[in-house]
Amino acid sequence: MTNTDYMNAVVIPRFGGAEVLRADRLSVPQPGPGQVAIDVAYAGANFAEVLYRQGVAPVALPFVPGIEVAGRIQALGAGVTDLTVGQAVAALSIVEGGGYAEVTVTSAELVAPLDPYDLDLATAAALPSNSTTAFLVLDRVARIEPGQRVLVHAAAGGVGSQLGQVARLLGAGRVVGTVGSAAKIETAKSFGYDEVVLREDLRGIGEFDIVVDMVGGPARQASLDLLAPMGRLIVMGNASGAPDVGIAANELWFSNKTVSGFNLAAFSSAYPREAGAALRRAVHAAAHGELTVPVEKLPLAQAATAHRRIESGSTTGKLVLAVGRG
Repeated sequence: MTNTDYMNAVVIPRFGGAEVLRADRLSVPQPGPGQVAIDVAYAGANFAEVLYRQGVAPVALPFVPGIEVAGRIQALGAGVTDLTVGQAVAALSIVEGGGYAEVTVTSAELVAPLDPYDLDLATAAALPSNSTTAFLVLDRVARIEPGQRVLVHAAAGGVGSQLGQVARLLGAGRVVGTVGSAAKIETAKSFGYDEVVLREDLRGIGEFDIVVDMVGGPARQASLDLLAPMGRLIVMGNASGAPDVGIAANELWFSNKTVSGFNLAAFSSAYPREAGAALRRAVHAAAHGELTVPVEKLPLAQAATAHRRIESGSTTGKLVLAVGRG
């Protein structure tokens, strides 16, 4: 092989703390049928990648994390006819990972072209996971209707910053966010929320038709208690690391409440066309100023720093890693 057959990447060689992340040189992956290879300019940094590194979401090691990227198409697999080499794109790389590398391969159905829009690649890299999730959770899973009341936990975080804005776009009547510290209240208010409260202080805020919980622990039971009749609790994370909260089926029966789960990786694997359509919807909204995505760039070499900041809960908005190609 020549030097061009290899690429720089950050890998998880073993499960553990952020210190296990290691720079490596790997063979450049080639796209299979229905796939594209992307020269990665930026990769989003997400809590999901922390879970891979910790072994909470098991993957085969060594593993290249990275569930979302932006860059330019390097090569097309057989059967891909609606994309072109050199085209700027945002993409979900969540099904098999691989975003923390100079080249990644993913399904062509999980790609959103950027050429119709004036959208920089760093911002584009921040959209595939959180913004796509926001549209899918509220529209596809929660089945939001105009005027409904929405509560979102972790409102200042990456996905929380998008859920408040997308709820507004989809016609919510009242949108309330919770945060874990008073220092995040003003930041969260800028993301479309009518009110932002501390997660420990939920008394007296009323009932909600939809609650989105990625925190778990005490917030999960509190979320169920805050649901109005016919309300929907969407479970999509356990950032608190608390033990699982049992929910009695009979309680749902007697109170006319629903609990649903959402996992973007599993959804994208089962329904790639629908996930890709939601990504393209998110790109369109961001390009037209309907979604604000605060982005902070770090070099790929500081992936461990990004992980530590995400784990500490100190981040607001989105961290993206500058990879270099694209």
